[in-house]
Amino acid sequence: MSEIDHKAALAATLAAGFSRRNLLKSAGAGVGLLAASAAGMGAAQAAPKKGGTITLAWLDAIDTLDPHFTMSGGSIKVINNVYNGILKVAYDGKNVSFAPDLAQKWDMVDEKTHVFKLRAGVKFHNGDVCDAAAVKWSLERVADPEVKSPHAWKFAQLAGIDVIDPLTLRLRFTKPFAFLPVALTGSTGRAGTIVSKRAVEQHGKAFGRNPVGTGPFKFASWKENDTIELVRNPEYFEAGLPHLDKVVLRLIKEPSAGVAAMMSGQVDGLSVCPFQFIPQLRKNPNLSVYGQVEGNYAFIGMNNKRAPFDDIALRQAVAFAIDRKVIVQQSYFGEAIPAATCISPPMTGFYDPNIGKSGRGQYFDLAKAKAFRAKARNQGEVNPVFIVTEGFTGSGGMGTRNAQLVTPMLAQIGIKPKIELVDRAVWAQRRNAGDFDMYDEAWIADLDPDETITPEWSTGKPWNFVGYSNPAFDKAAAAASEITDTAARRKLYIEAEEVLMADAPLAVLAHMKVFKIMSKKVQGFEYIPADLLNLHTVSLA
Repeated sequence: MSEIDHKAALAATLAAGFSRRNLLKSAGAGVGLLAASAAGMGAAQAAPKKGGTITLAWLDAIDTLDPHFTMSGGSIKVINNVYNGILKVAYDGKNVSFAPDLAQKWDMVDEKTHVFKLRAGVKFHNGDVCDAAAVKWSLERVADPEVKSPHAWKFAQLAGIDVIDPLTLRLRFTKPFAFLPVALTGSTGRAGTIVSKRAVEQHGKAFGRNPVGTGPFKFASWKENDTIELVRNPEYFEAGLPHLDKVVLRLIKEPSAGVAAMMSGQVDGLSVCPFQFIPQLRKNPNLSVYGQVEGNYAFIGMNNKRAPFDDIALRQAVAFAIDRKVIVQQSYFGEAIPAATCISPPMTGFYDPNIGKSGRGQYFDLAKAKAFRAKARNQGEVNPVFIVTEGFTGSGGMGTRNAQLVTPMLAQIGIKPKIELVDRAVWAQRRNAGDFDMYDEAWIADLDPDETITPEWSTGKPWNFVGYSNPAFDKAAAAASEITDTAARRKLYIEAEEVLMADAPLAVLAHMKVFKIMSKKVQGFEYIPADLLNLHTVSLA
C-alpha cells in the first residue's frame, strides 16, 4: 500500500468522525432515545431539568481513578465522567466511532505525523489551564518507561511530541499507527486521558484517590466500601452541560443487594447487572434495561510456560472439548453468543457474523478434542490447577460458574481440573505471576482488534499472563496495527487469529451483553456499547 493510499485511508476515517461532530452533539438525546426504544421505552422524553442528584448502585470493581494505571472497567466508567481525552467514543445507535473532545481539529501531515488543535479556554478542576503543554505532559507520562503505566504499549511507536503554539501540538510516530483513535480517547483508551500535572505531582501515588481532570464532573469524595461522590463542573466546556448537580455512586459488592435497591427505587440506576437478574428487571415497568453484545470475549487461559499446558496438543484438546452453547445458556443465561475467536461483533469490518458456520476458530467437536488428546504427551489423567475468584466483575467470565460447567466437559477427555477459589486480590496476584495452570477472564470494552489481541497474546507483552509466544502471530498482529485500510487489516487479523486459535493458549468462550439499568425518571441517558457510562447528558424528571 502506498503512503498516499495510507494517508487517504486514515484521513477519510478521521474526517468522517469529525464531520459528524455537530450532528452528534445536537443529536445526543436522539441517541439516547434510540437505545431506550430498543429497551422498550419508546416514549419521547421531556426537556432536561437542571439540578438534582442521581444515585447509582455500583457493582463493578474500582481499582484506581488514575486513568493511566486503571485496569478496571468499573473505574473507566467513573473516569469517563471526570476526565476528557483528545477524542471521545461516540455512538449513533448503530456504529461506534470517535469524535472530538479536547481536540477541535486533527490534521494528518503524513502517515506518521498528527497535528491537533485544542479547544480554547478549557481548565482542569483545580483551575489550571489545559493547553498543549498540559496535554503533552500527560501523554508523555503514559509513554515514560519510568512511570510503568500498563497502557504504555499504546505509545510504543511515539517518537516525540512538539508544542507548536499554546493550543497546537504535533505527535510524531516511528510507524503508522491504526490504533491511535482508540488510544486517544479519554475513557477506554486511557493513554489519551488528560490528567492534571500539578495534581499528580501534589498527590503522587495517591492521585488515583484524588483525581483531577477537565470533565463534566469534579471528584468530591471516596469513602472506602461506601460511596464515591462527584459534583457538577460549572466551567465545563460543553455549554449547558452537565445537568445534574451531583452523582453518588454506592459501592455495593453483593449484586443481589444492588438489584434489590434498584427494584425498590432506592437508587436511580445500576452501573452493570449480572445476567441472572435481567429477566426480573425487564419486567419492572419503572425501569429501562440497556444492553447488547459489546466488544469483549470471555476465555480460559492455559499456562504455556509449564506442564501440563506447555503441550499444544493438550491445549487444543481443551479448546474443542468445550460446548460454548451450554456456557452461553447456563453461565450467561442466554445473554451472550458463542465465541469462535477473540474479535467481537461491534468491530465492524473485522467480525465475521457467519464465523460459527465457517469452520474457522474454536468450536465444540468432541471427536476432534479426543483426537488431539490422543496426541498429548501425558496420556494419564491430568489435574491442572484452575484458579477462580467469586464476585461479579461486570462482564462475565469470573467466578465458579464457568469452571463448574467446563470441568465435566474436560473430564470426557481425561482432564480433571482442581478448582481453587481464592480472593480477587490473590487471584490477580497469582494470574500476574503465572502461578496457575488455568484461569478464566473476560477482556472488555475493546473497540479495535489491536487491543483485543495484541497486548494480551504478543510475545513478552505485560498482559500475556499465559506466556504465549509465536513469531507468526506477532508478525501478523504488528503488521495489522501499522495500516489503516480495513480490508488489508482484516486479512492480517484473520491470519493472526488463525495462528492464535490453532495454538490455543486460550479457549474462547463467549461474547457477552453488558447491561446498564436506569429508572424511567432518568432522562437523556446515552447508551454506548463500549462499557461506558455517560452522565453529563442525564437529567432527572
